[in-house]
Amino acid sequence: MKLSAFLCWLGLAVVAAASPWPVDELKKVPLSQELPDKAVDGVKAVFIDGPGYSEPGKPTRFFAYYGIPEVAAGEKVPAMVLVHGGGGSAFTSWVKLWVDRGYAAISMDTCGSVSGGGYRNHPRHPLGGPPGWGGFDQIGQPLEDQWTYHAVSDVMLAHSWIRAQDGVDAEKTGITGISWGGYLTCITAGVDDRFKFAVPVYGCGFLTDNSAWLDAFGRMGPENKEKWRANWDPSIYLPQAKMPMLWVTGTNDFAFPMDSLQRSYQQPQGDRFLAIRPRMPHGHGAAGEAPAEIHAMADAVLKGGPAMARVALGKRDGRKVSATWTGGGKMVSAALNYTTDEGQWQKRVWKEIPATPGDGRVEAELPEDTKVYYFNLQDGTGLVASSEHETL
Repeated sequence: MKLSAFLCWLGLAVVAAASPWPVDELKKVPLSQELPDKAVDGVKAVFIDGPGYSEPGKPTRFFAYYGIPEVAAGEKVPAMVLVHGGGGSAFTSWVKLWVDRGYAAISMDTCGSVSGGGYRNHPRHPLGGPPGWGGFDQIGQPLEDQWTYHAVSDVMLAHSWIRAQDGVDAEKTGITGISWGGYLTCITAGVDDRFKFAVPVYGCGFLTDNSAWLDAFGRMGPENKEKWRANWDPSIYLPQAKMPMLWVTGTNDFAFPMDSLQRSYQQPQGDRFLAIRPRMPHGHGAAGEAPAEIHAMADAVLKGGPAMARVALGKRDGRKVSATWTGGGKMVSAALNYTTDEGQWQKRVWKEIPATPGDGRVEAELPEDTKVYYFNLQDGTGLVASSEHETL
């Protein structure tokens, strides 16, 4: 039973986190300016009006690339909102990846820059909002002048804008983000209820508890650390997310460890799906943009494609462990992933034991001294479906 349902069963009120964002305003279609000279390989460019920012004392604009497949008159396609990570910006190749799959797509800059189209060369522009990422040095500013406020606002406004374009089905949209973009995706999933699904890649909540930025939080001091957590940590907003969510990451991610990831994916109210690969590299390009599970999730939710597999750990009996699954294609292989290490998640060595998936069930025996384990299943198309991990 979900925590929110359990509290209601007990007769206790479930109080939603107060949002600093003017959600109703951000759901309106913003003004925009097309940028024909910035178009690249059929991917168009646009400036979209963003929220106000007191630093320059005027409204902001944010840059975005977008694309919409050619469709017959009267037809519409679903759309994806693509949120870049640290050091990144709007990416033409990411937009094209989705357009080639029959989706409209928009990739917006969240740091006040004009994208160079690729993975470098993103100069700031005079009407940009606050620079990223994390906004740790901005915590003393008004909330409306901090990076996370602007970044989430820009994501929602880009969503509102792409929904309003000709040929786009406004009721069939999804969001995915990478690293800091995964962080923003987690927050947006709890603030913008128009999305039909969300896929954070690497990013999660509970950053003040365990993440790559613990030193930064230490330098902030207890009061500012708590202020940041209370306003900008995804754990504040994830409990309000109701759409299905797919969480894609690796066992040794340097920034978002598996303990924080697990606490994060247990919070939303909707169905959850996991794809956790041992030692998955962290980055844009093929690593974070192209996992097939993201595309399968979009097809399942927005195009009526095959359902994704959901894996559940069974009750452990000594060293005997098992998992079951529902949905998905026929599972052709399985692995018990485990580590005998403790300490920092990033430094743990993970090992795999092949297992044979049966009729909706897989079993294995834990090696001695196992500290953490989980199952990975793979279907005939190569899609990975993971169970939660259990710490012993």
